[in-house]
Amino acid sequence: MQGLVDSFWRAAAYCLHPRVIGLSLLPLVIAGGLVFGFMFFFWEAANASVRATLESWHLIDSLLKWLGNHDMESFRSTLTGMLVLAGVLPVVILLSLLLVALLMTPAIVRLVAQRRFPLLEKKRGGTLLQSVAASLGATLIALVLIILSMPLWLIPPLVMVLPPLIWGWLTYRVFGFDVLADHASAEERRALLKEHRIPMLAMGVVCGYLGAVPSLIWAVVGVTAIILAPFVVLLAIWLYTLVFAFSTAWFTHYALAALQARRAAEPVAESAVLLEN
Repeated sequence: MQGLVDSFWRAAAYCLHPRVIGLSLLPLVIAGGLVFGFMFFFWEAANASVRATLESWHLIDSLLKWLGNHDMESFRSTLTGMLVLAGVLPVVILLSLLLVALLMTPAIVRLVAQRRFPLLEKKRGGTLLQSVAASLGATLIALVLIILSMPLWLIPPLVMVLPPLIWGWLTYRVFGFDVLADHASAEERRALLKEHRIPMLAMGVVCGYLGAVPSLIWAVVGVTAIILAPFVVLLAIWLYTLVFAFSTAWFTHYALAALQARRAAEPVAESAVLLEN
């Protein structure tokens, strides 16, 4: 527990480091450019597709016609736009997570290692290709889980539990591998992820709830989000980037400290075995 709290505050302090703030701009530019490209080329088509889908459902179509007959056509258009934004949001989160894992995590790990663990040997138990494969595989699983669980989000208690659990598991899988890829051997990494699975899952869930904070922008802005959509999306991407950067720093501090403690304990364990023999 002490290790979790200690690494939490260290990670929060590192997020104020100018280098980390500067690094957060690169995922922002890339993700922002991709999202803006989607909105420029496909926004109208996406709205038309969502509206056609809603109109194909008899109950929803009756509601939309009732709104139109009561001079609420503008709300009808707003509802369609909000549904499109709701569909874009999980993609924005996943894109931000992947970009942070690929572009920021190596730099943050180096920064933490240089400042706090300069003598920790690098055994390079994970390659970039393995990291990308692990991240993409976990992301695809999380995306499937999100889609399958969406009907359950209509139940008020579950909408506060299921998404953070999925994001938490994804954060644990992605960052748990990435932050140990350079310094731990493959055997050490597997052992640490097994031994510290519960604390790291807890860290992932906390990060999942932190990741829900940028989503509150949509609730605060409300209908105005449709008008200010480009700016709201840009702000959300940057906030997601900072949340995932914090997650990276938290996992790095915790995992490298656990790795250092494990290696320090190995000679003691070997000596105990020799004495027994």
